[in-house]
Amino acid sequence: MNNPSKNNAATVFLFATTLFVSASLMFVLQPMFGKILLPLLGGSPAVWNTCMVFYQSLLFLGYLYAHLLSTRLSASKQILVHAGLLLISLMALPLGLPDNINPPTESDPTFWLISTLFLAIGLPFFVVSTTSTLIQKWFSNIGLSSSKDPYFLYAASNIGSLIALLSYPFFIEPGIGLENQKIYWGGGYILLCVLILSCAVLFWKVSKKHQDSTANTVASEEDVPELTLQKKLYWLILALVPSSLLLGLTNFISTDIASVPLLWVIPLTLYLLSFVIVFSKWGAKVHGLMVIIQPFVLLPFIAYSLINPAILPYWVNLALHLAAFFLAIMVCHGELARNRPHTRFLTDFYLIMSFAGMLGGMFNTFVAPFIFDSVYEYPIMIIAALMLRPRLRRSERPWLQQLGMDALFPLIIFIVGLSIYFTTDNLGQYIDSIGAALILLAGLNYSFRERPTTLALSTAVLIFFTMGLHGVLSSTLFQKRTFFGVMSVRDSTLLNEKGQPEKYREFYHGTTKHGAQRLPRHLQQTPLTYFSRQGPIGQLFSEYNDQNNRWNIAVVGLGAGTLSCYAKKEQDWIFYELDPGIVDVAENPKYFTYLKNCAHKITMKVGDARLSIVKEPDQRLDLLIIDAFSSDAIPTHLLTQEAFDLYFSKIKPNGILAFHITNRHLALKKVLSDHSQTMKIPALIQEFKPKNPPPLVVATDWVVMAKNKQVLEPLRQSNLGHWQKMPLYFGLKSWTDDFTNIIDIWKD
Repeated sequence: MNNPSKNNAATVFLFATTLFVSASLMFVLQPMFGKILLPLLGGSPAVWNTCMVFYQSLLFLGYLYAHLLSTRLSASKQILVHAGLLLISLMALPLGLPDNINPPTESDPTFWLISTLFLAIGLPFFVVSTTSTLIQKWFSNIGLSSSKDPYFLYAASNIGSLIALLSYPFFIEPGIGLENQKIYWGGGYILLCVLILSCAVLFWKVSKKHQDSTANTVASEEDVPELTLQKKLYWLILALVPSSLLLGLTNFISTDIASVPLLWVIPLTLYLLSFVIVFSKWGAKVHGLMVIIQPFVLLPFIAYSLINPAILPYWVNLALHLAAFFLAIMVCHGELARNRPHTRFLTDFYLIMSFAGMLGGMFNTFVAPFIFDSVYEYPIMIIAALMLRPRLRRSERPWLQQLGMDALFPLIIFIVGLSIYFTTDNLGQYIDSIGAALILLAGLNYSFRERPTTLALSTAVLIFFTMGLHGVLSSTLFQKRTFFGVMSVRDSTLLNEKGQPEKYREFYHGTTKHGAQRLPRHLQQTPLTYFSRQGPIGQLFSEYNDQNNRWNIAVVGLGAGTLSCYAKKEQDWIFYELDPGIVDVAENPKYFTYLKNCAHKITMKVGDARLSIVKEPDQRLDLLIIDAFSSDAIPTHLLTQEAFDLYFSKIKPNGILAFHITNRHLALKKVLSDHSQTMKIPALIQEFKPKNPPPLVVATDWVVMAKNKQVLEPLRQSNLGHWQKMPLYFGLKSWTDDFTNIIDIWKD
């Protein structure tokens, strides 16, 4: 006789494995295909944002399909329709871009990108997106004891997502080229189709064996109350807030804390982990614990990460933000799991969750950048998450009266704060007292842990005044948010050569300084920071000063326009800049005067440099400067073998390629050294570390390369700086458009 317990275990294993494979394929496909598109669209953040909205939208459509299929058709018809969809989707394999497809160069490529994604991966991704809901619905109808609450399978799905997410940057990308990734993914997709059909066969056998099960199920489910609009809206907001908070935190920590490669993996890992935990058998206990712990973490989070982040090392600040984020989403997702419906409404539940995720992504991608000049959606969603905390003590008051009671204390603090702001001159001299008062209020917040509305509103008041205070103290002259990030122009103070305080101007993109200028008239044409005359790029222009009068020079990356101060009247200069907002700032003499005072024959070309350089005539440039690496997050498509082939096709036989490779986290010199060896191109490096430097002259690393060894010889023999041959590195696989591996070049 067959052992029923073994059969039950095998059935659960089959359904769990199907969901695991499906989720793994989804979270491998997203970064893989984004990487395929990078060479076409230049690595713009808009590529990732648009891809994410596409994935979330298709996920919603997949859940909608699963909902309609499982609620409108009989078991046999469900299986026939889905089997047909699986067979048709196999025609999309192997994955790849359509032939002879090129993005538009004169218009916004958003709709081109979405249509390309749809043609290339739309059908397979749609099938994968249907699996989680449909398989769980089938499992709920096969008559096992665990079928009554199949939500534990959602944990298996998210474990697959989590493993795939961590595997891609650390194992798949470093070990497998893109072409092989596509082949292996196709094999995994075929396996998924087999697993889905196996689940379908089992589902069909059960439904055939109990032909009256549908009627019995309907009869037994008549006692299940209908879903109310209030319940649906509650699910929607519980799923929307964490989705928006995920994107908001990722954007915030990348721009305001540290621009570190692969940093986006951590918040997404925590996000997926929260689903694994709350839908597990320990979910209810853990949820109660998270509700208790959240106010404890909220106090140091507000006091240090928001009110006074400057006193913390960046990794401690990052840890506090991640802890606050994890607790917030655990509380929201815990409430989702606690309020999950009867299996009759399983597909409704997941449909609303996916719709909320799509709305959260659209808000952060398409709405927030146009209505906020900074990443304000992040603190807004922190407040919203606090509002969604369960009330630990029920109130007998009418809800309107209770709302008034909850809002009273925050309202009083808000009115007092505004009155202090409008009646006090020179707030800066009271900064210590104001900071202490804000921290004291953060401590008082803990007493409102059982009243979510009061806790959320008082936190909102604290954040409002904290951000206002930071704005006053930062001397920010201009701030703007574009599709590519948040840029700001600030005034700051240094001690000049005479030991006297002197104002100067800084240009920031997120937390990365993209240029600085001293304001005294006689110093306004002095290049500073990474581009100083004492540094490597200044040495290059000085050494070749007698022969570069008519050079054609191209620069990738504009910043504040500092490099233009090396321009001569007879030279032709081209600046390639991805973000038109940066061009607006650099060309505005109200902020920086480098271009006004130094520019002669200069052309601005907005767009991705690699796509723009393709259009330049071959062997036209005497000097090509790549300055796209001043941030710690690098556009890898500018460092591949194909990119180097392009650069040297545009440089004259005696021309020079100069790379700025300053980076806190990545040893970019390893990649350049490998290309130098592979292409047999001579190269020199200088890791400039000035002793007792003048103001705003900083340490910086540069590499110069040339087809002709003799071209670099004057620089190597000069006494201007310590230029040396590139060190050799062994065991590093060459970077191409098919293969890059950031892990290999991570600094110890």
